[in-house]
Amino acid sequence: MKALEINDLHKIYRSGFKALNGVFLDVQEGDFFGLLGPNGAGKTTTIGIITSLITKSRGQVEVFGIDIDRDFPAAKKLIGVVPQEYNFSIFEKVLDIVTQQAGYYGLSRDVARKNAEKYLRKLGLWDKRYTAARELSGGMKRRLMIARGLVHEPRLLILDEPTAGVDVELRRGMWDFLLELSRQGRTIILTTHYLEEAEQLCDRIAIINHGKIIENTGKKDLLRQLDRETFVLECANSVDHVESVDGIEFKKLDETTLEVTKTKACSINSIFSYLESKDIVIESMRNKTNRLEELFMELVER
Repeated sequence: MKALEINDLHKIYRSGFKALNGVFLDVQEGDFFGLLGPNGAGKTTTIGIITSLITKSRGQVEVFGIDIDRDFPAAKKLIGVVPQEYNFSIFEKVLDIVTQQAGYYGLSRDVARKNAEKYLRKLGLWDKRYTAARELSGGMKRRLMIARGLVHEPRLLILDEPTAGVDVELRRGMWDFLLELSRQGRTIILTTHYLEEAEQLCDRIAIINHGKIIENTGKKDLLRQLDRETFVLECANSVDHVESVDGIEFKKLDETTLEVTKTKACSINSIFSYLESKDIVIESMRNKTNRLEELFMELVER
């Protein structure tokens, strides 16, 4: 079943700015779906229309087969949203923030309390349940937003930059939690500027630019489109200038470090073989940039 179906979605603001220019998008139930794009590409506008915060100019949106124009209250119960900006009262206690959200969806007090405890425990916030939100760290506030978005057990969870400003260790912990939700069958839509995050988490990825979807495919298929890949090589000995050869470009970064860019047709072994012929010994190798980031830049610059 399709968790989300968007057909020919347009948004034109009074100023004449076209935020969306015919968006078509399907998200299957159970997908961990990444929606990527530069600032101003249309990600936030799309999410705003799905959640009724923004009025569309034309087009159709269905959530699990429910047209949001015909029965938004029914569709709303199926959606959990974690916005990028904090939108709770910092003076309220953590438990109250989550249980009050459950009340908006008609959950009884007992069920609200049970669900709140479930997600606050999973997200490491149960010990802070009686703490005012203003006393939480930035990472804890992010986790509180996720707990609040999940308290009514939505079938579709929309995350808008959920780990922005979160340190690396905490971000990894949140990844584990989101992957667990996905394995349990929850449909998740993620927008993020951490492209490594999308590569680690998402099964399918769509890229939006200038209000249009320019790619929508499986992550593996998308990454196969990379024509070039760049590595940084740490060498055991000093390196003089290395001439580039067909499909392989070399750039000297310092006395013992080389940057190597190869085409998809060239194997990594061919790099090692060539450098070995020049008596250059490689100690370590790493990707210069995230593969998805390279592809993203290629696509948006077309």
